[in-house]
Amino acid sequence: MRRSRHAGTVAAAASAGAALVLLSIRAVAAVPAPDHRLPQRPPQKIETAPPASAELASLLAKAAGYCRRLESSAFDLACREEIRETIDPKLDRSPAAPPSGSGTSPFLGPTLTISTVRKIKRSFVYDYRCVRAGRAFREVRAQLEENGKSKVVPDAELQISVDVFGSALLGPVGLFGERVQPGFDFSIAGRDRIGSVDAVVIEAKPRPGVPAGRCLHGQAWVDPATGDILRIEWSESRAGRFDVFVRRGELFKRTPRLTFRAELGVEQNGLRFPGRLSVEEAYLKDSGKPFVRSTTEAVYKDFKFSAVTFDVRD
Repeated sequence: MRRSRHAGTVAAAASAGAALVLLSIRAVAAVPAPDHRLPQRPPQKIETAPPASAELASLLAKAAGYCRRLESSAFDLACREEIRETIDPKLDRSPAAPPSGSGTSPFLGPTLTISTVRKIKRSFVYDYRCVRAGRAFREVRAQLEENGKSKVVPDAELQISVDVFGSALLGPVGLFGERVQPGFDFSIAGRDRIGSVDAVVIEAKPRPGVPAGRCLHGQAWVDPATGDILRIEWSESRAGRFDVFVRRGELFKRTPRLTFRAELGVEQNGLRFPGRLSVEEAYLKDSGKPFVRSTTEAVYKDFKFSAVTFDVRD
């Protein structure tokens, strides 16, 4: 039977009054005896995220759906990988090093011989293959060139410290995966055109109380129709070989910061793969002022896909 608005209001007020009386009784009964021990620090809590606008909520749901497909994907691809790296060795040099002449830096990673403080430029070309099955992620490289000259090395090691392709491919999961979204404050930062798509730019900031190493900080250009991530920028502290940058930061007495920027312009069967990306390696003073030690630019072309599948289960 339908109740009148007046009757509902009276009932609600009566219920609220009863609850208040009961709460007061419980509060009095729960007062503990005086305790002169040192107070215990309450556990840190993550604040509850404020309700998102309808547009933002819809975009986040679509982006989470895209990340579910990406996480459950299986693929086998091959492409040409062209990498250019610029290194500023000022911080690598020992303060006691002579102003000229050669000397070996305490560089952690590939060995560099430094004769001046000029910037060092290097380039590499690989035949690159990436296979993902289940949670296994396997990369194989055959080196073709180094610094513009032919250098054939089958099953070659990557000559830079950052695993560029894998980090860029799975980067969206670190910002928009369903499991990590509660740890962020999201906002619409603007709109931009990416190719033929009017993309929405979403910014993600870690919420207060979230452990610094658990979440990233960045922004992404999202297709409002599909939730596909078209472009993404983020600061990373969980990249492969990050211990290299931590140890380097200890030598420099600065805090390391890696910043990734990726164009996910290669689409295959509903998934997007990086066609171009860059990585900035910087070290921050206590004041927050960064010194950019290296920048890495990578271009991927001539893609060949053997398979791209995914299995999303509700």
